[in-house]
Amino acid sequence: MLRIGIDLGGSKIEIIALDEKGHSLIRRRVPTPQGDYAATLTAIVELLAAVENELGQRGSVGLGIPGAEAATGGLIKNANSTCLIGKPLRHDLQTLLQRTIRLENDANCFALSEAIDGAGQGSTVVFGVILGTGVGGGIVVRERVLTGANHIAGEWGHNPLPGQEDAMLAPPACYCGRQGCVETWLSGPGLERDHRRHHGEQLSAEAINQRASNGDANCEASLVRYEKRLAKALAQVINILDPEVIVLGGGLSKLDRLYVNVPRYWSPHVFSAQIATRLYPPTHGDSSGVRGAAWLWDHPDALTSAKPIDACRFT
Repeated sequence: MLRIGIDLGGSKIEIIALDEKGHSLIRRRVPTPQGDYAATLTAIVELLAAVENELGQRGSVGLGIPGAEAATGGLIKNANSTCLIGKPLRHDLQTLLQRTIRLENDANCFALSEAIDGAGQGSTVVFGVILGTGVGGGIVVRERVLTGANHIAGEWGHNPLPGQEDAMLAPPACYCGRQGCVETWLSGPGLERDHRRHHGEQLSAEAINQRASNGDANCEASLVRYEKRLAKALAQVINILDPEVIVLGGGLSKLDRLYVNVPRYWSPHVFSAQIATRLYPPTHGDSSGVRGAAWLWDHPDALTSAKPIDACRFT
């Protein structure tokens, strides 16, 4: 069975084709048309046609997007690619392609990929984290994505950062209209903003990490603050979800020190004397999201909403 996954990002549209064993047959990228819904649909259709023509066969199609479908009506919501908001994306693509597709949040696709044949392979519960321009998350139970009754399962980025922060600094405003969301502290821009607020210099997240590794005390302090905040936020996830594995994705997942330091910092915040949860980098790197979109077709019930979750309860 040929599985095709498409990752619709803000700057690029990526496609991958997997064979029945999960081996990559082809992978392509094209720029995402900026702010143009109709052109985005056309780009997806043309990219899919080119890949299927090259391989000489049709495949199942899964699509990962930076947002979610509303539980009622199927219109796109919570998308940072704003031209998608309020649009019937699945319906429109199925009409153009004349076939059924599966559509899911990109963080859920990332988590599914890592749960099936990545860092969380063999685990019952996997929490996938995106630490990039934004902060997202996905939950996979027994190789099935948990979407939830409102299609927002795993959206930890828009909970408030737990615990006391510097009372002298107002919590950052979030685009969602709230203040102090996890995303405002733990995204790449959040790290950069925090460094500027404390130390008065504008540096990229990559530069902060590089300078810290070279002994810069201010950059080291910024990364320690970041690690402690990440630990508190993930401890809250562990207390509720209790996953066996947490996998980090996105640009900040490349900071190797996170996998050593964050588990040390989360211990005081987890409601357990012993913590078995493991924190891992992604096996498939930046291709995990598009691979997960392809894996949406691995099982007839790869997506789990609130009602069928009884099937995932442990016996």
